[in-house]
Amino acid sequence: MAGFEELVQRLRLSSVQIVSHGGGGSGIVWDSEGHVLTNSHVVRGDDVGVVDWQGRRMRARVIRRDQTRDLAFLETAAALEPAAFGDSNGVRAGQVAIAIGNPLGLAGAVAAGIVHAAGSGEWIEADVRLAPGNSGGILANAEGRVIGINTMIYRGLALAIPSNHAAAFIRGQSREARAA
Repeated sequence: MAGFEELVQRLRLSSVQIVSHGGGGSGIVWDSEGHVLTNSHVVRGDDVGVVDWQGRRMRARVIRRDQTRDLAFLETAAALEPAAFGDSNGVRAGQVAIAIGNPLGLAGAVAAGIVHAAGSGEWIEADVRLAPGNSGGILANAEGRVIGINTMIYRGLALAIPSNHAAAFIRGQSREARAA
């Protein structure tokens, strides 16, 4: 795949490591003002640490959380490189999927696979290899657009929350979302 290395590097710049009381995982930079999207189960408490791809450490505060959808929106004081988000309704089985995260504390790990099921459903299912620490990280398409937020492994498949669901949560259109 031509340009794959550049695409991975760009995605890594928009990925952060989340460090939380006794846990952690991955996060996706939402905008250049330092907002980060992750899974709710990744952040324990309302104050967490964030480490960007260059190794800069910063504090973050949870500003919105949806336990039901397993999403959390964080605020940092840093200028960060935002990810490009895609339309998850257009994702189809057979498309290439790229996961970027921090499994087992390994910063910026990359895994690639194929989407098994998607569309406007509750999950995007892909055969990318995930491990603890990938939660809250990037699931991107071959163009480098975030199509999902990696959340868990079920029967050997990665399950990701579709990016359109995450965007609705950030806009406050999620029924369970509450300010932290």
